[in-house]
Amino acid sequence: MRLAGMSEIQQMLGGVSRQRASEIVARPGFPAPLDTLATGRIWERAAVVAWIAENRPAQRTDEQ
Repeated sequence: MRLAGMSEIQQMLGGVSRQRASEIVARPGFPAPLDTLATGRIWERAAVVAWIAENRPAQRTDEQ
């Protein structure tokens, strides 16, 4: 299983700001984080990729 933190999600969303990425991950329907570590929240990368493909179809991630 590959993981993604906020920095990776920012990149996957096309380099949006940390504030914008935080707004996006707080939306209803965004995958829940798997856990919160001292460094921050972590998500399953595949779930984030799937969410981006469904909700931001113009956005391309490195996995698509």
